[in-house]
Amino acid sequence: MLHEVLLALSGYPGNIFVEKDGSLEVVPDLPFIHPSEQEILSSLCKLGTFYMKFKAFTTKYGGAPIHPGKEEAHTSDLHGLYLIAFCSGVERVLEPYRQALLTLEREILEDPQLTVFYVQTELMQYKLLFPAISSVIRQVESQRAHGCYILEILHKNSFCGMPEVRNAMEIILYYCHGVLYKQLSAWLIHGLLLDIYNEFFIHQGKVLADAARAGSQGDDDDLGIGGLSGNQLRELMQVAGEEEETKAYVQFALRPEMLPSYIPVRLAEKILFVGESIQMFEHDKDRPAMKRTGSILKNSEDQFAEELHQLSKAPLFNLAAFESVIDRIRKSVAEHLWKLVVEEADLFGHLKLMKDFYLLGRGELYLAFIDCAQSILRGPPTSVTEHDVNAAFLQAARDVLLDDDEVTQFRLSVQTKGQKGQKKPSGPLPSGEIGWGVLGLSYSVQWPLHILFTEAVLDKYNTMFRFLLSVKRVQLELQHCWALQMEGKHMVSEQSEVAKWQLRTHMAFLLDNLQYYLQVDVLETQFSQLVEKIHATRDFENIRLAHDQFLSSLLAQSFILMKPVFHCLNEILDQCHNFAMLVSLSPGALNERQLELLDTIAKDFSRQSNLLFKILSSVRSHQASPYLAQLLLRVDYNKYFSQAGGTLGSYKAPVPSSSSTTTTV
Repeated sequence: MLHEVLLALSGYPGNIFVEKDGSLEVVPDLPFIHPSEQEILSSLCKLGTFYMKFKAFTTKYGGAPIHPGKEEAHTSDLHGLYLIAFCSGVERVLEPYRQALLTLEREILEDPQLTVFYVQTELMQYKLLFPAISSVIRQVESQRAHGCYILEILHKNSFCGMPEVRNAMEIILYYCHGVLYKQLSAWLIHGLLLDIYNEFFIHQGKVLADAARAGSQGDDDDLGIGGLSGNQLRELMQVAGEEEETKAYVQFALRPEMLPSYIPVRLAEKILFVGESIQMFEHDKDRPAMKRTGSILKNSEDQFAEELHQLSKAPLFNLAAFESVIDRIRKSVAEHLWKLVVEEADLFGHLKLMKDFYLLGRGELYLAFIDCAQSILRGPPTSVTEHDVNAAFLQAARDVLLDDDEVTQFRLSVQTKGQKGQKKPSGPLPSGEIGWGVLGLSYSVQWPLHILFTEAVLDKYNTMFRFLLSVKRVQLELQHCWALQMEGKHMVSEQSEVAKWQLRTHMAFLLDNLQYYLQVDVLETQFSQLVEKIHATRDFENIRLAHDQFLSSLLAQSFILMKPVFHCLNEILDQCHNFAMLVSLSPGALNERQLELLDTIAKDFSRQSNLLFKILSSVRSHQASPYLAQLLLRVDYNKYFSQAGGTLGSYKAPVPSSSSTTTTV
């Protein structure tokens, strides 16, 4: 009978056991079996059933993985390298059980007097272990666990008070970690993503073309170079033998659902940074035009590979040791990228360009450009607006003697109604100035600066560019109004002229102080801090963090992120623009309809300036935003704003028929 028991424990039915619904059961009503033995045999049958199911699972999923091209035909099956490793781990855990059965078989042959009680005693530990393994397998099957998610299931089930179960889970984890370390070694040492079954916690995102960074324009779009289109320019470059290979940059990202909980996100981001940097570097290392300084890991690939190999041989995952190795690799990569970006790619020069063009650092350029493009962008954009505005931009650059090599790296874009798939530009959109509201600036980012000036970063620069350009443009319009008023200053005795002078003075006062605050208190201060931070580090990640903080500070301190203040400033710009248009169209005495319009503009400006003063004062009183207090200090340095009740531009509208009506501020 004991031979029949051993056969059942191996997952095979015999004379006294039968298979029913995938489980082994004792044949009922056997005359020579005592009821107590019947109960023991039933418990041993459960072990045999578990073992039979384990073998079926490992046989089904432990072989060669499904080819990726045939994946769709096997959607009902689990597959992947981690699943194969999981099955190998299960087989390793079952090996002592099989050895125990062989030992029992020898003992039974040597001593036929052994009973089922002895067999039960020898296999007692597996009554706790097998249900735990079965539970893990059910979780894998029911949750369709795939890739690194299997590690998470095993990790959670390893927290157990039973040593046998905990040790078994750690053994299976060891086998699965073997796959993880091979993927990590390829990614961290060579920048290779060996993940044909999509099991790793890093995946490949979209591919960015360097040529597309100039503005996402089609081949037939006009480039603003003598009316040439993209196709025409390409043909000319081919004729001249100057055709350049399009650079494709692959973006990678974390896959959160695949990241095991015992690997922190901050550590996963370091792993992503290292592999992405190496991949980017290795991708372009064969380009003859690329200036290189040697291995990105400083020829330490063998050392780091050996350290990762030693970690993979450890029976338990050691987070501290693992993070220590990752930190050393990251430090080596970050230092190399710092040298590559800061010294070889001239980061400071490019940051100066971004400041000059996106943040209006070259004020004389935009002074000339606004004069040239005012008539082009005054109305709704057309199909030729982008060509014309780029021609005006180039002409303005030549007028102020800018280097053509710098200017050609930037291109203005104008979104028309027929263009789809483009994000609506943020920033003010004054009445009647539709062309200005859809104006954007694109930058042709050179390798390897694309890892710093990403698409999201350029979007933030564009947001700042639109807002600063709006402030600059309206400020110039008010200055033009002053010139017109100076030409007709002999009419100052007219009440309407007095009203216009006072309103323009208040508008210019507010705009000039806002402009000074933006350019000096915000832009110059933050840019100086950014340069200091870059000089103080040799770690590229610190540079990227400092640059992100720089942009966030610009958006915050320019009130773009504070909707009430930003909306109020846009309304003030709108009213200043309306006033400038009124003065430009009617430089002389105003008629009754124009006086009504002037009164409406003044009231709206007064209301918005009062609202701005209240917002700035309320926030300052709570000491929540020091830069709001700085702007308030600019506009209310002599307490005139406070004494006027926080209102500018308030006056009594003049009556055309009476010259004796007084005007008060």
